[in-house]
Amino acid sequence: MSDTVAAPPSKPSSLPRLAVGTLVAAVAACFVAQLGVSIPATTQGYINQDLHISSTTLTWVSDAFMVPVTVLELSFGVTGDLFGRKRLLAIGASLMALGGLLAFLTPENHGAGLLLTGQVVSGIGAAALFPTSIAMIAAGTHTVHERARALSIWAAALTTGGFVSPLLGGVLAKVHHSGGEFASWRWAFLAVAALAVVSVVITLMGAQDSSSPVGRSLDWPGQLAIAVALFALIYSVVQGAESGWGSGLIVGGFVVAAVFLVLFVVIERRVGKPLIQLDLFSNRMFTVSALVTVLGMFAYLGTAYGTSIRLSAIQNYTPLKTSVGFVLLNIMGVVLFPVSSKMLQKLNPGWVLAAGMALIGIGDVALAAIPATHLGLGAVAVPLLVVGAGFKTAVTAITVVAVNSVPTEKAGMASGATSMLRDFGLTLGPAIVAAIGLTTAASTISAKIAASPSLAKAVDGFNSSSQIPPALKGAVNSGPLGANAIPDPPNPLKDVAFHALSHGYGIAYLVCGLSALLAALIAAVMLGGRAHTHAFVETQDLH
Repeated sequence: MSDTVAAPPSKPSSLPRLAVGTLVAAVAACFVAQLGVSIPATTQGYINQDLHISSTTLTWVSDAFMVPVTVLELSFGVTGDLFGRKRLLAIGASLMALGGLLAFLTPENHGAGLLLTGQVVSGIGAAALFPTSIAMIAAGTHTVHERARALSIWAAALTTGGFVSPLLGGVLAKVHHSGGEFASWRWAFLAVAALAVVSVVITLMGAQDSSSPVGRSLDWPGQLAIAVALFALIYSVVQGAESGWGSGLIVGGFVVAAVFLVLFVVIERRVGKPLIQLDLFSNRMFTVSALVTVLGMFAYLGTAYGTSIRLSAIQNYTPLKTSVGFVLLNIMGVVLFPVSSKMLQKLNPGWVLAAGMALIGIGDVALAAIPATHLGLGAVAVPLLVVGAGFKTAVTAITVVAVNSVPTEKAGMASGATSMLRDFGLTLGPAIVAAIGLTTAASTISAKIAASPSLAKAVDGFNSSSQIPPALKGAVNSGPLGANAIPDPPNPLKDVAFHALSHGYGIAYLVCGLSALLAALIAAVMLGGRAHTHAFVETQDLH
């Protein structure tokens, strides 16, 4: 999700103003893309119970979308410059429509293959929408004031998408619940598909085309290397909880990730127009801001994912009730939106970034101390509000800090690299939180069974009973979340799994909190003391 950077020149009278249709198309596209990011949040519990998938497969429902966004957005930014942004915006929205339709058509009790395929397709579409929508606005604006105003509208749509998405899922689940016990989660994906079709129509009918092919080229070797490296890393982190961290597949995955990351570095140093300018990392301040970005964004989306699992899959909230939790997490983004830019104008952005990260950390530590046995939303309301306020404060400052750390001529490279690093941190969130939560919970369940002969006998009786449907046995034995999804009776592991998951995801919250607090400390020490410099950067509110 690329950011705009250096100040545009004063607008000559011969240059056209940004067309209303182009602005509306860009705003609609980013709104739909952000819906796609957030739509699984309220439906995880129903998906788990309906499809009887493993706990790690449930993690992929989120990361199957996020991995393509992280890997492809920089290349799609170049693609739009080369071949035309209007066409790419329409293609991206079309892919999101197709992906949402595939998810909607996922059959019951046949695994999550079609759902995951739809999420991958949607993620590819979103990877095109985020940078292209910004580029279309940048191409049509020619003064600081005009561009700032247009991008403020764009950012407001992004914030609104993150706020509306959980509500959309919850409301649709409530409306369609009477039509089938778990059918309702599919309607949330269909709604995204329908809105994506609307985005396509708006783009084709109202947007003006633009391109900037001079000096631009695609870095295919670098794109392939970073795609393999990132997928191998995320795959190993997610599947390690199920396959075992010492298994050949997982160890091999980490080795592949390391090899292709090294290969990516080698390629980027040799190609004429690299995907990422690695020379940026020779700048100590930029490297520090990059580290803070990855740590903080991991903490935030890890918190959001952990909250989704806690409410929908552990406490078995309905999607509508789960959506209230995400309103709490997102509402501060709406409340603080008018003041975020003013804070950066009056305060050192390094201190603003540190303060935002600290708030995320404080909220996470509080969440870690509240077990899932506290079933009411009131127990977690204040920590979720604090995390949301911290994210809003931090994400507004991230790009300003990164761009201000490099010379003006490298501002564009810095914003693009920061965008990719930010999304990398966001992609790590669900993967690492799931790995911590599920590995801890599985170990706890195994220890409880080993320590209790009566429980072990009950589990053996459940698995050998001819009265228990095979699908039910498969669900209970699919992992901690599956064991928690089936009530007792007939499931003897229900209570054990509930408490094990509460403990496991509590540790995951704590890890997120410590990560955010570390990011806050680094930002305060390394960035907070720097002189405040002003550069024209219109920041985004992402996810």
